[in-house]
Amino acid sequence: MTTPGETALHPDCIRFLEYLQHIRKYSPHTIKSYGNDLIALSQLFVSTPPAQVTTLQIRKLTSQLHSQQLQPRSIARHLSCWRGFFDWLSNHTDVVNNPVNGIKAPKRGKSLPKALSVDEAVQLVDHALGDSAAQAADHAMFELLYSSGLRVSELVNLDIAYCRDGLNASSGWIDLSEQMVHVTGKGNKAREVPIGSAAITALQTWLALRPTLLKTEKNALFLTARGTRISARLVQLRIKAHAQKLGIKSEVHPHVLRHSFASHMLQSSGDLRAVQELLGHASLTSTQVYTALDFQHLSQTYDAAHPRAKIK
Repeated sequence: MTTPGETALHPDCIRFLEYLQHIRKYSPHTIKSYGNDLIALSQLFVSTPPAQVTTLQIRKLTSQLHSQQLQPRSIARHLSCWRGFFDWLSNHTDVVNNPVNGIKAPKRGKSLPKALSVDEAVQLVDHALGDSAAQAADHAMFELLYSSGLRVSELVNLDIAYCRDGLNASSGWIDLSEQMVHVTGKGNKAREVPIGSAAITALQTWLALRPTLLKTEKNALFLTARGTRISARLVQLRIKAHAQKLGIKSEVHPHVLRHSFASHMLQSSGDLRAVQELLGHASLTSTQVYTALDFQHLSQTYDAAHPRAKIK
């Protein structure tokens, strides 16, 4: 396995990536990112075997990332990847200590996830796209992203129904009779999320036209015009083009609809635990960021409505 820069990864790094791919079921995008993060370790392993790497050497690597002007978030991701690698290595070799433990990532400013307003979100998913099968597929995908807060990787992996073929089984599927979508998210964590009525209608319309595109991909829920399972990249391109066509000024990508789902659910219900379950977050901390968005919404409402909110 080589990186785009033709840097060969150390065999242990390759085995770690295979573990993440086949056992932990990480997405191809995550595997690619981890592969890039492991380049520096592989270069270090040329002169120092993995079992002999020290905390001082990891600190030097981290300093090199600083000197390359990487953002704190990127450096934190590198450290997380390296820490996970040495944890995995300790379970498969005689390595005892994790040299990354105790090394803290640089502090970074907390940026809030970008979410659309309710009006923008409804405009985006409710606007008629056309009568073709491809347009019906787009409409159903956009409605489902907003209705159920799915990650784009979860969306494109959905099957029309649960199926098993030998050792392979569906990681995600829809059940319109129960109005539920079953997905497998990060960390191979399965969850069930309700599907809203608007998304149900859009899915029914798409399923009626789906046979016109059906070729070899019999199980995939969403298909391209060529009859292949749709990719995350194509979903990104389609939703961006649709938002631009509607004149929505915000930068729109699939994850924006997931953020919008979480923010709007929290504004309406105030139930942080329920939103955590719907999003599939392992930690409540990941969900709590949306409370800041909720506060922003309340502040804007106050500023616009209260007669004493602004000094005249």
